[in-house]
Amino acid sequence: MTLLERFFLDKESAQLVVVDVQDKLCRAMDEKILGKLTHNISILLDAAAELGIPALATEQYVKGLGETVPALKEKLCTPSLEKMTFSCCGGEGFLDALEKNGRRQVILTGMETHVCVLQTALELLSRGYVVHLVVDAVMSRKKHNWEIALQTMTQAGAVMTSTESVLFQLLRVAGTDEFKKLSKLVR
Repeated sequence: MTLLERFFLDKESAQLVVVDVQDKLCRAMDEKILGKLTHNISILLDAAAELGIPALATEQYVKGLGETVPALKEKLCTPSLEKMTFSCCGGEGFLDALEKNGRRQVILTGMETHVCVLQTALELLSRGYVVHLVVDAVMSRKKHNWEIALQTMTQAGAVMTSTESVLFQLLRVAGTDEFKKLSKLVR
């Protein structure tokens, strides 16, 4: 894999993963940051749908933490995968779904950054996936946990990115119908 292939997202190679953005877990989060997180993940889900990029979502211990928040759940094409493990990779069906898609780039979003997102990123990296962590679409209850997790994932080889960077890398060119539709989401 060349440096360009690692750092540059390709809509034919990418898939989106939304980790544990659930009702009861969201109640413990800073409302302002949570609003930005759900807005950014919503943009990415819209882009994935428009560009034919597979999107998976997970839910940690649904009985205790509830389901994926409605604003995101309504944008998913497939049911969320329930898990008890912190890493999504340990959840039933998750790795099978990733492998079935045959795409080696994972656009990673969700919560909490220092627990489920971190463990998922590390395990995906160890399995040879290229992980693009969308920094403005992940969060933790405490900022220092978020910051430490970002450092750890960077050191492990994840690519740090933003919602707009992901969107425009996937679009590649201006002037297309896809560009006209999706660029409005970040204005």
